[in-house]
Amino acid sequence: MITYQYKAVSADGANVSGIVEATDEFAAVAKIKNTCPIVLKVTPVKEKKGLLTMELGHKKVNAKALSVMCSQFAIILKSGVTISRCMEMIGEQTEDKQLKKMLIRSAEDVGEGNSVANSFEKNCDGLPITFIETIRAGEQSGTLERSFETLESYYSKSYKTSQKVKQALTYPIFVIIVAIIVVIVVMVKVVPTISSTFGDLGGDIPGITKFLIATSEFFQKYIWLIIAAIAALIIGFKVYTNSEKGRYEWNKCKLKMPAFGKINLLNGASQFANTMSALLTAGLSISQALEVTAKTMDNYVLSLETNKMAGKIEEGRRLGDCMRQAQYYPPTLTEMSAIGEETGELESTLETIGSYFDNEAEHATNQAISKLEPTIMVFLALFAGFIVIAIYLPMFTMYNLM
Repeated sequence: MITYQYKAVSADGANVSGIVEATDEFAAVAKIKNTCPIVLKVTPVKEKKGLLTMELGHKKVNAKALSVMCSQFAIILKSGVTISRCMEMIGEQTEDKQLKKMLIRSAEDVGEGNSVANSFEKNCDGLPITFIETIRAGEQSGTLERSFETLESYYSKSYKTSQKVKQALTYPIFVIIVAIIVVIVVMVKVVPTISSTFGDLGGDIPGITKFLIATSEFFQKYIWLIIAAIAALIIGFKVYTNSEKGRYEWNKCKLKMPAFGKINLLNGASQFANTMSALLTAGLSISQALEVTAKTMDNYVLSLETNKMAGKIEEGRRLGDCMRQAQYYPPTLTEMSAIGEETGELESTLETIGSYFDNEAEHATNQAISKLEPTIMVFLALFAGFIVIAIYLPMFTMYNLM
């Protein structure tokens, strides 16, 4: 809903002003004319944004919240409740502030005759395009309940998959962060103290200890320069990857990385199959489903390949042939999609293959982490051993001097 400020003339000839909420300027004028027959001026009120009015948190709606909301829609709509009333009921119950605001505003828009998909799209920027287009397709085909059921299953699966990956990565990331903190503390605080002690006692210092002290002094002297260099590299990388060429090359690199390239490819295949299945089930054509799927793909290279397929489908080609010309999608996905298309069971085939790639991606992630964890431990053991040897070797000299 948009807030409008207006000036009008009432039925008794008095000049009045006020504000009104409506979907557009025409709807605002219609509302004003209910009380004031002559409308002089209508202008939208610009929303002030600041620290006190800004919404905190992520703009993107959480997949779990979407899954729960879609489940509620599917159940309530089956009972015969109107879609606008259904929106109001779910909006009153939901704890997600972003969804609550979106649902209440969308209910008003739908009550005024606007479509469900357009109302959702206008009132919440954080809704995924998959959600919007699936609802639009269901609304046009008269299968809105089924669309919400499809989306509930889709977002439930997406949430569970992402949670598994996050849980698997939590421990390695925690260990790496702790290791970095320990290295900084040792180099900046511990080693300088030991260095001054060795200097006071005199005597020859082993080469390994000299190297440790020199490294520590380098860190102390150039710490801010090192931080500035790292920040410059990060900024430069961000600028490069925001360009068309840089974004393409970086995403292509992510598909070819040792171990992690396979994980990214499997996740991309899973995302393609699950999204296509949901969109086709909702009633979109193959070319429309490919266009929407291309916009939802996390990997830019796979997104471009998917978008090219949409153009070829519109030229009359078959999905299987288009996918065979793609460079990066796994052969299993390509051949299963072709079989599903030939047998007329493309939606269910994609759903099955999507589950397969979900499991494969999870297995590949667990394998990579199982190899990463001992590598981190070996590195930490070598570093700790180096520190211990560098400190203890000169101690024998110190004992001889006492």
